[in-house]
Amino acid sequence: MDLWLLALLLMLVGSGSARFFQPFNVSYDHRALIIDGKRRMLISAGIHYPRATPEMWPGIIAKSKEGGADVIQTYVFWNGHEPSRGQYNFEGRYDLVKFTKLVASSGLYLHLRIGPYVCAEWNFGGFPIWLRDIPGIKFRTNNEQFKKEMQRFVEKIVDLMTQEMLFSWQGGPIILLQIENEYGNIESSFGNDGKQYIKWAASMALSLNAGVPWVMCRQTDAPENIIDTCNAFYCDGFRPNAYRKPAMWTEDWNGWYASWGGRLPHRPVEDNAFAVARFFQRGEFFGGTNFGRTAGGPLQITSYDYDAPIDEYGLLSFPKWGHLKDLHAAIKLCEPALVAVDDGPQYAKLGPMQEVHVYSSRRIDLNSSILEDIKCSAFLANIDEHKTVDVKFLGQKYALPPWSVSVLPDCKHVAFNTAQLGVFQEPIGAWEGNSFTAEGILEHLNVTKDISDYLWYVTRINISAEDISFWEATHTLPSIFIDQVRDVARIFVNGQLAGSKVGNWVRLEQPIHLIQGVNDIAVVSETVGLKGRIKLSGLKSGEMDLSNSIWTYQFKKIYSLNNHESVDWVNLTANSIPSTFTWYKTFFDAPVGNDPVAIYLGSMGKGQAWINGHGIGRYWSLVAPKQGCPKTCNYRGAYTVRNLLVIFEETGGDPLKIQLKLHATGTICSKVSETSHPLLPSGVTFASFGNPTGSCQHFSVGKCHAQSSLSIVSKACQGRNSCKISVSRTTFGEDPCRGVVKTLAVEAECTSSLAVTSV
Repeated sequence: MDLWLLALLLMLVGSGSARFFQPFNVSYDHRALIIDGKRRMLISAGIHYPRATPEMWPGIIAKSKEGGADVIQTYVFWNGHEPSRGQYNFEGRYDLVKFTKLVASSGLYLHLRIGPYVCAEWNFGGFPIWLRDIPGIKFRTNNEQFKKEMQRFVEKIVDLMTQEMLFSWQGGPIILLQIENEYGNIESSFGNDGKQYIKWAASMALSLNAGVPWVMCRQTDAPENIIDTCNAFYCDGFRPNAYRKPAMWTEDWNGWYASWGGRLPHRPVEDNAFAVARFFQRGEFFGGTNFGRTAGGPLQITSYDYDAPIDEYGLLSFPKWGHLKDLHAAIKLCEPALVAVDDGPQYAKLGPMQEVHVYSSRRIDLNSSILEDIKCSAFLANIDEHKTVDVKFLGQKYALPPWSVSVLPDCKHVAFNTAQLGVFQEPIGAWEGNSFTAEGILEHLNVTKDISDYLWYVTRINISAEDISFWEATHTLPSIFIDQVRDVARIFVNGQLAGSKVGNWVRLEQPIHLIQGVNDIAVVSETVGLKGRIKLSGLKSGEMDLSNSIWTYQFKKIYSLNNHESVDWVNLTANSIPSTFTWYKTFFDAPVGNDPVAIYLGSMGKGQAWINGHGIGRYWSLVAPKQGCPKTCNYRGAYTVRNLLVIFEETGGDPLKIQLKLHATGTICSKVSETSHPLLPSGVTFASFGNPTGSCQHFSVGKCHAQSSLSIVSKACQGRNSCKISVSRTTFGEDPCRGVVKTLAVEAECTSSLAVTSV
């Protein structure tokens, strides 16, 4: 099993009116992207810009760079940018130009994955809902209607980036583009039309003359001038479909998305590092939040944390971020040798399940104990999942922990092992109503146009005295049947909840109580809708097919700042009884401070929440299995005074227990080996008790500040393994601003506790 890499070259040369860089051209050979004849090994980080607020973008980009990233990669989200045909949105969380310029101003490069189908666990895969209304359209196949719309949008994005001077040859950060996305997973289902479509997509993309290479991920039949790339947990065995193309890894899945009620997937950082060290690439660096109704996939939760190195709130996730940062640094030390190799690395077995891959400027004798003065880097891998094994390489002995890779930048000394964790420290701190009638069951999305999760299906039936007598005599009940449901359906009879069903295209059978005469039956469909027939069984005469009855359809929205007064609200008291399908609203002031704000909804059941008319996501208070990683999925956002919070509750909950919380990491974990030495505070660089501003590494003293802050904190913490300070005016001997809630901000530098002595 050879060890390959993505080697990218970026050399800043040339002249002209550059925006962020001097213009440079991008091409490729069988080993790397090539810029002006040279190669460079680059590491990329995935960030989906709409899954964070624009205020979060600079911090996330900076943390990605600090973690070792050279390139930021992102999808382009068509349904966010063109919610109505011809009406474009490039503002707020969809300000793609701003995001791209922030990447460039950070000295990083951009891989723009246009798609425009993106999957990404995003609502409708990124397609705008109005596409469905085009007569004769068929998605992602050799269909003229679809191809016309797809080409129009792709051209829009390429033209926009060109006008903004954002391609590499214009002095911008964009070095790669992507067309389609993982089409190889479904291509066979379209037969020859699928093959023709993928050829068209490649030809269309290349015809735009964007000036940078195009890629297709998971596309083994990618046409000649398109690079096929790998998306997977492990890509060390991946090879492109042609020799002249470099091996590239567009998505390293360092976690997985979560579903309501399911386990929270966790990928150990050691395994993640093992995969990276065998290919040298990164995928999702920051997952983020599925704001509003953007979550896609069956029952996917609002959080898109993805177990990434930077968490949903833009905070560093330890130990993953720190461990992978160190790995990236070790790999960068290997860059001279990595880019020098033209025919692939030398490979040798060091044991039954142990191997070495050597990158050097010329071939070496792997059985020798003498290493010439050449560029040389080695990667020692132990594929055994259970045993630590001692191996010999170039005359030296190395201990390889199970399922790990040791990185030797000079072919002699171990700079990093993927299974060994060092010390990691985390910074201190942290909603119109309308209705109509129709004969038969209408398709959910055709009615809602994807502006609401919920659709009411309401009909009325008459029950005879004979049916009532029949049920009493046979001790039975009638039942509602729905052939298929996804994701949630709830049955109401005469205003009372009779039952519900949750699942991915599952059959619903619900016994119900009916009365003699008129009965109202209502079905609430959530997210995707119903499929097949709705029927009532258990009647004396047999069953009644309700599918062709007259149904009333309705969906409403009362969550906006303009519309929330369109209904009559009643006051909620402490003695109020929780009920289903209830709206709640309140006004609140944002908490004091600049930390991210989260809303704790653990006392609620299932529903959605809006702040100031903006959907912050779905919530569902389910308990994950004990084998998983149960934790509360909070909802974040920073808002101004008098913020309107609207909650729609489906199953019953206690809104009086909803809380606003500042989200912070409350636990710091680390493992220290006997050969490692913990970091101790060597100096307190900032301390302020009062109203300090900014964030870690960017703190500033506010108008309220205790002058003794720095000296007191330094005395309590410097050189100690741990320290504790009471945050009160007593500790600091003064009240710098009476009547104001004060905060203590501290920043310290750390060094190893190991003393080094020269003799």
